[in-house]
Amino acid sequence: MTTPENALAGNSLARTYFPPARLAVSGLFLLNGTFAGAWAPRIPEFASRLGLSEFGLGLMIMCFGIGSLVLMPIAGVMIARFGTTRTLKGAAALFLSTMLWLSLAPTVPLGVVAIFLFGGLLGAMDVAMNGNAVEVEKSMKRAIMSSCHAFWSLGAFIGATTGGFLIEALGVTGHAVLLTVAGAAALAFAWPFVLHDAPHPSEERQKARLPMTPLPWLIGLMALFCMVPEGAILDWGALYMRNELGASVALSGFAFGTFSFTMAVMRFAGDHVRDRFGAVKTLRFCTVMAIAGMVIAGTAPDAYVAMAGFALCGVGISNMVPIAFSAAGNLPGFAQGVALSVTTVMGYSGALFAPSVIGFVAEHIGFALVFTLLPVLFIVVLLLSHHAVHADVRERH
Repeated sequence: MTTPENALAGNSLARTYFPPARLAVSGLFLLNGTFAGAWAPRIPEFASRLGLSEFGLGLMIMCFGIGSLVLMPIAGVMIARFGTTRTLKGAAALFLSTMLWLSLAPTVPLGVVAIFLFGGLLGAMDVAMNGNAVEVEKSMKRAIMSSCHAFWSLGAFIGATTGGFLIEALGVTGHAVLLTVAGAAALAFAWPFVLHDAPHPSEERQKARLPMTPLPWLIGLMALFCMVPEGAILDWGALYMRNELGASVALSGFAFGTFSFTMAVMRFAGDHVRDRFGAVKTLRFCTVMAIAGMVIAGTAPDAYVAMAGFALCGVGISNMVPIAFSAAGNLPGFAQGVALSVTTVMGYSGALFAPSVIGFVAEHIGFALVFTLLPVLFIVVLLLSHHAVHADVRERH
């Protein structure tokens, strides 16, 4: 029987673990992930509309990565000057319209502009979201980063798995309008609850001084090699299933969709798993699962086996990147944010820029062989996994 005292205790517990600021930043991770996932099933149509070969699409995706690499550091400067709150709100508001630009671009030059802004604003919003999540962690005195990334993966799953069906039902433009309207409603709901933080002008000066010791760069390399395969699945998984495994438009969206679903589930459990087994053991287990999943996807005889491989890969990659970010953020002897900035830029450059190179290679050897060879990167992560011990620092909890 529920008593007033129990109800009051339950409400207090809910406010402790799920304050409005945490829900708001989690919702924005969900929004960003939904748009990223919705892009995956749209890639074949985008390439067809602009008459792009795999080589041309690779160049276009390179523009996506360049946009992110250009605007992400600018977002860092904006955070130092204005704080994460204003930067996040501004980036999110601008980002909402990018799906419409991608849908309406009639020529290659306009397509370049649209995809540059899409990648750039997605990356800028991503940097601001992670910065705001760090501020929420400080205010709560507990880790929430894995669950925030879980909401991103959940959004990517929703965007990827519904994208093909919605494109078939509403058309490309109708799908973009629906996403834009839904995104605007979500942003309006979260807007007043985003945690307000003060600017950090000292961090702007710190970011100008790059670390001169190898440890931050090695952790950045771990993040890079974790995120290259993730970017490959996002940008090329649907095309691989359609062109090489004969999947339909709707089914091809499940390449990234199944990956994102298992990633989201495991990220929701990530903080607890890491506390139980430690970051090093968790990272090593996840890396082995990622290797197995990618090999299964690359050697799959049909689309359904490939989906199973991508799902297993999602289990593996799920907590690899959050562990790398936590390790960088807790490195002793470095100014706050410096090592994390290095790791973030290196990691996201892998997810956003490297897939363009993969497109060039796949035009000659096929995506199946590419996905089969990508686990070589994970072997490097295994060799560097002992550095993940820094993610187990408890003082910030």
